[in-house]
Amino acid sequence: MDQYLLYGDIGGTKTLLRSAVIKNEEVELHYEHRYDSRQYGDFDSILEDFLKQSDCQPVAVCLAVAGPIVDQQVRLTNLPWTINASALAEKFSISAVKIVNDFEGMAASIEVLPQDDLVMLQAGEPSSSAMRVVLGAGTGMGVAWLIKRGRFYEPLATEAGHVDFAPTSAIQIELLRYLMTKYQRVSIERLLSGQGLTHIFNFLQADAAAGAHLKSIELDADDGATVTRLAFEHQYPIALKALDLFAEIYGAYAGNLALTGLCRGGVYIAGGIAPRIIQILQQPGFIQAFCNKGRYSELVREIPVYVVMNPKAGLLGAGLLAQRMLHQSTISLAE
Repeated sequence: MDQYLLYGDIGGTKTLLRSAVIKNEEVELHYEHRYDSRQYGDFDSILEDFLKQSDCQPVAVCLAVAGPIVDQQVRLTNLPWTINASALAEKFSISAVKIVNDFEGMAASIEVLPQDDLVMLQAGEPSSSAMRVVLGAGTGMGVAWLIKRGRFYEPLATEAGHVDFAPTSAIQIELLRYLMTKYQRVSIERLLSGQGLTHIFNFLQADAAAGAHLKSIELDADDGATVTRLAFEHQYPIALKALDLFAEIYGAYAGNLALTGLCRGGVYIAGGIAPRIIQILQQPGFIQAFCNKGRYSELVREIPVYVVMNPKAGLLGAGLLAQRMLHQSTISLAE
């Protein structure tokens, strides 16, 4: 009898769900659908529709959700939804439901992503069993560790996107001062996110306008897409400079995480922004900032750095975790 898995990547903007069928120990795609999260009052309504459309009853469900998880319950960061694993299992008669942080799902995908989905920024000298870290700027800044336990890497969720921003140059110090007029505390997410790219652009634009007595172009609070459009389509100098500064801050922060976890297994830059600005990240600024660690510069030069280009990486990671759930339940029954 065929068994079905269900897994999803759930955020404030979109919810992507996929079911897979296991046939002869092979996992095959069964059905996939993308939902506009904001069109639904709760996740239960989406899951109910998906189960109806896919016509399957899963034995294991793994959901990668954008929000902090406590006792297998999560309230989404950017939506008024609360998702509870045990409540879903009971309501939909599912044997096993697991909720993980969205970047746990993203981190888990590293084991199954083909090489074509990765762009190398630094070759390094990778260790096959050492710590890895996955980070990514998008709506916010997500970070997860990957630690080798037995045969597999296990993803560990963090809130490292909310550590303090540490400027590394005179212009970054001025940027920090600028943001301190807006916030009591400036976390790295205030810089490395769509909102952060907007902050950087507004700071540079205001500074340029003040020096030349010009009127500045003030963007909305989260308008990183406009900054990239101004840079790539119009070659707007301030936008290009904003992307360069964003990349330098990104590289320095990634290097800090590499040192913190001694991540000789690799640093993986994920999230929605990196693939869109890959040509900027491939320029020297990112890796120079990554390796600028004083006495430990030589060490971080040995750490490989990649950009994750697959937009469904988080979904694929959740699928891998769902397979492991099924494997664990099979072992438990056998015992």
